[in-house]
Amino acid sequence: MSLNHEDLKTIEKYALQNAVKYGKVPQPKAVMGKVMGECPHLREDPSAVSAGLSEVCSELAKGTPEIWEARLSELAPELIEALSVKKEPDKGLKALEGAEAGKVVMRFAPNPNGPATIGSSRGMIVNSEYVKMYGGKFILRFDDTDPEKKRPMLKAYEWYLDDFKWLGVEPDRVVYASDRFPLYYDYAKKLIEMGKAYVCFCQGGDFKTFKDAKEPCPHRDQSPELNLEYWEKMLAGGFEDQEAVLRIKTDIEHKDPALRDWGAFRIRKMSHPRPEIGDKYIVWPLLDFAGAIEDHELGMTHIIRGKDLMDSEKRQGYIYKYLGWDYPKTTHWGRVKIHEFGKFSTSTLRKDIEAGIYSGWDDPRLPTVRAIRRRGIRAEALKKFMLEMGVGTTDVSISMESLYAENRKLLDPVANRYFFVRDPVELEIVGAGSTVAQAPLHPTDTARGMREIPVGDRVLLAGDDAGNLEVGSVLRLKDLYNVEITSLSPLQAKYIGDSIEQLREAKGRILHWAPLDGISVKVLGPEGLIEGIGEPGIKNELDRVVQFERFGFCRIDSVSEKELVAYFTHK
Repeated sequence: MSLNHEDLKTIEKYALQNAVKYGKVPQPKAVMGKVMGECPHLREDPSAVSAGLSEVCSELAKGTPEIWEARLSELAPELIEALSVKKEPDKGLKALEGAEAGKVVMRFAPNPNGPATIGSSRGMIVNSEYVKMYGGKFILRFDDTDPEKKRPMLKAYEWYLDDFKWLGVEPDRVVYASDRFPLYYDYAKKLIEMGKAYVCFCQGGDFKTFKDAKEPCPHRDQSPELNLEYWEKMLAGGFEDQEAVLRIKTDIEHKDPALRDWGAFRIRKMSHPRPEIGDKYIVWPLLDFAGAIEDHELGMTHIIRGKDLMDSEKRQGYIYKYLGWDYPKTTHWGRVKIHEFGKFSTSTLRKDIEAGIYSGWDDPRLPTVRAIRRRGIRAEALKKFMLEMGVGTTDVSISMESLYAENRKLLDPVANRYFFVRDPVELEIVGAGSTVAQAPLHPTDTARGMREIPVGDRVLLAGDDAGNLEVGSVLRLKDLYNVEITSLSPLQAKYIGDSIEQLREAKGRILHWAPLDGISVKVLGPEGLIEGIGEPGIKNELDRVVQFERFGFCRIDSVSEKELVAYFTHK
């Protein structure tokens, strides 16, 4: 067996990571486990991996720690970043402060302006798991009251519900904030009557000037009666778009400008995408106001939110104080950065999809739950991955490789094996005659049976393998027989026998192959489109994940008479 470019790249990156971590050239055995974990196909020839590691480590010995770090940053930046991340000492979920069995109520509150991302799945999984731990109630609340910057997408509501079902979670209640405007209006009126809210007519820049100077704007001391009059006029459409804002009265001299008289409602003469709402309202609650009311009305006992939203709790605290409510117990967690995707925004992704750059929200290059589902990531793997991350204030830098490792444990025992060759090259074989190859559906589960592949005097080899052959090379076509290369152009070989011992004596390699009458396969993955030929039996695996030997796991997405489309899962 020969190591291809990707195999050598994997060996080099883990050898570099070890060298950077410990400041010295690693022993090959110290890296072998990680290499085999990422590339299970290499387990059939550990001696080749060991030789490759020895060669890489010899090259590393010529460099310095600075050179190793620079090369690792270039080759696999996610591995070097992972070395510097301080993880929480305890994996898994810690106990919730003050939680009582049967009384915990928690929520996941997305803005449905796009589908759930891998990052947002953390909130879906952790909140629902906590509720399960304490026998409480879990609420899915759609915070869908921003018709402009985070305009809801109708399909996204369905997608969230579908993703929850995939995760094995059934919310006890589903709430649409856009259904509850009258509730928000009632509380706004109550706060106005208490003298804790007022209608402001300042332009944005003018109010900022007052706020930054810790001075009240001209409208702050209006009487509750006048504010109620203005408020009713806002609701009746008596003001122009964005002409008036209802503000919560706080401490105008607070040391944090973000907490000074924050906006609770604004006028936007826009329709809502949900047909039940449409043009019904023109005065829209801002998230901090609607969220504060909902968390109380829905009986939240515990909230988990990003540490970047600490100001939300402080702003909402004024409403809770004015109305005599107790604020839920709140835990903050750090950001999750996924190396392979970098920074992205839902609005930018939507534009790229509309422009045809991506095929849809489940395009394998996107960081959405729908995309990884279509690629064949199991719900159990995603849940385990997120739960082990736990809840902590430390920012977490992760690689998709960690998720793949969890998923690989689930797929390896159940995925059937098949031959697939990319960029196929035809090999003519003299002297073998027609036969039928017998290959196991799974290397360790013999009860699953064999797959039979009729073979004539020609087979297809992967382009990379064909390009590395020499006249006189001895090969074993996996699960078939041994051949010796006799010509490179055209590519020809002669049959020389069936014995594995014969191959060992000749120090030959084992190559996978595909039959000449195989099916055309298109593999869609994060790196783009890969085309090749696979054995015909793959057609029977629609909607299942299989392993293309020496290539990786793939989910079979669609099958026609002449072509099959697969989504690349991972190696």
